[in-house]
Amino acid sequence: MLSAVLDSVVLVSALLTPGGIASSIVRQARQGAFMCYLSDEILAETQRVLVETPRLRQRFIYTDEDVEAFVFSLRAAAHLVTDIKPLSGVVQDPNDDMIVACAIAAAADYVVSRDDDLLSLGAYEGITMIKPEAFMEFLRRQS
Repeated sequence: MLSAVLDSVVLVSALLTPGGIASSIVRQARQGAFMCYLSDEILAETQRVLVETPRLRQRFIYTDEDVEAFVFSLRAAAHLVTDIKPLSGVVQDPNDDMIVACAIAAAADYVVSRDDDLLSLGAYEGITMIKPEAFMEFLRRQS
């Protein structure tokens, strides 16, 4: 079975664009189409971005309670990775190292992201960095 870590950019998009590809991937995770791995740090960053980014709050209509419910549902849909060894200097943006560290700890096949810094890695320790559209295609072929 395919396994993946979804980065916070994908998770934010899943909430803000219910009919979009990121939302479809989260729905597939909830349905067990692949093993979805997340960490407390990824979930906290997702929540922080959704709650504290003024331009998102102005452009999209959602409440803090919507964000809390969304993060709670992600916890239920994913396998929470807790034994993560710190990693630094792998990704140009140090904030993205936690995504790669989670994927390594989970022995995930993929990191699903739109982040150019992560995608520029191509692969790291056997983990492929992939855009949501390409990952969704893998899921379609698998079913």
